Amino acid sequence: MPSADPTQRFSDRVNNYEAYRPRYPDAFFTFLEAELGIGPATVVADVGSGTGISAGPLVERGVVVHAIEPNGPMRAAAEAKYANRPNFHSLSATAEATGLPDDSVDLVLAAQAFHWFDKPRARAEFARILRPGGRVVLVWNERKLAGTPFLAAYENLLLTYATDYTKIRHELVTEDVLAAFFAGPFETRVFANVQEFDCAGLEGRLLSSSYAPAAGQAGHDEMLIELRRIFDAHQQGGRVRVEYDTRARVGRVK
Repeated sequence: MPSADPTQRFSDRVNNYEAYRPRYPDAFFTFLEAELGIGPATVVADVGSGTGISAGPLVERGVVVHAIEPNGPMRAAAEAKYANRPNFHSLSATAEATGLPDDSVDLVLAAQAFHWFDKPRARAEFARILRPGGRVVLVWNERKLAGTPFLAAYENLLLTYATDYTKIRHELVTEDVLAAFFAGPFETRVFANVQEFDCAGLEGRLLSSSYAPAAGQAGHDEMLIELRRIFDAHQQGGRVRVEYDTRARVGRVK
């Protein structure tokens, strides 16, 4: 079984996570710039920043990024890419205790991470570090569970072989949970996103998930045999498409 401590679940998945997890579409960052005013010298706390998938495009845009990540191997992967950038600051800390000063950031971003947080404690921490008028953006790449035969078959694979998939999936963050987290109304924006994989890439994408049995765990070998069967049945030109809705929730916590 994966670690019960959410901060350690991905320690043995870093290489696959970095290589095969979906990025966030340009349209999402354009939204941050055009409608939330994010740009050079803006200060963002990227909480649960992982390997830097969300931090990187912000750093490239000149944003000052405080990357908050409690998992050592994940944090090291981000530091290997961005530690030489003066606007990137890596912190070994959590959503509930970021270590940042009061009123020090313009925006808090949690990309593919909020479902792991202690939500009342994280809300209090975000309210503490945000400057007046600052906002919180919660964003997920939500894999489509159906719509094509491949997507439906891949979802069935997870339901069959994954360990605690149905217990920890981020879709359990309901509208009621979000309403309790935000102070007042929040906005939802959705952006199209897609990945294309050959068979080896699809295997890496699967094994980047903390609920996929790792090598040596029960069901691992059988899962990969079934994955390859699914790929062979649905590939076109040697590739399959994994489609997502990149869904962002934007609001205030004070």
